[in-house]
Amino acid sequence: MSNVRKNRPNGLIIAIDGPAGSGKSTLASRIARKHGYLNIETGAMYRALALKAIESDVSFDDEDALMRLAQDSVITLEPRLDGNRVLLNGENISERIREKDVTDAASRVSVHPRVREWMVGLQREMGEGGGVVMEGRDIGTQVFPNAEVKIFLDAAPEVRGDRRFKQQAGAAPHAAVTKDIRERDQRDRTRAASPLQPAPDAVLIDSTELTLDEVIERVEKVIAEKLGKTVASG
Repeated sequence: MSNVRKNRPNGLIIAIDGPAGSGKSTLASRIARKHGYLNIETGAMYRALALKAIESDVSFDDEDALMRLAQDSVITLEPRLDGNRVLLNGENISERIREKDVTDAASRVSVHPRVREWMVGLQREMGEGGGVVMEGRDIGTQVFPNAEVKIFLDAAPEVRGDRRFKQQAGAAPHAAVTKDIRERDQRDRTRAASPLQPAPDAVLIDSTELTLDEVIERVEKVIAEKLGKTVASG
């Protein structure tokens, strides 16, 4: 038996990091489905807390108040064929957290070190047994720095803005969506707690000129190489 199988009874940990609009969620969902793994969408967890802050009229800048909300929250991800069903204290919030006000709020909530520390603890509990594809912004650097597979998915801001614009079906002007992407990048890359950056051993994939199938093919090669090395070392 391989070392990975001994340490991770359910399989590999596959970490997919990258900026907003890079296609992490779609990629993670496809990879998880192919391998029969659980897809843990960490962004949805931050959005759930952000939604609770909105509903509780708590400032996104008040870390103490946000932590009180967090400690009173139960966030559950239930895998479905079409993506995770997200529950907050038992309530299905899957659609609500995709709306722009919650997405914007999540970016602000996630900058707080103690909030991130709390989230990281939850994420580690979910994924420590392996058999997961976990996507976010600090999975390979903070949550699971010992993940067997680390991917950093990126693309030009203009391309990511275009993708997000199409996802939102024109809910906001194209220029405004791209501007939001750039502002989100700035917050994510410069925050004090777990700034967005690739892990030293991550495989970098620039999807600017790649189709989804081409990205999946590259990731599958990385996974196959890791599984090959794992079997050989067993």
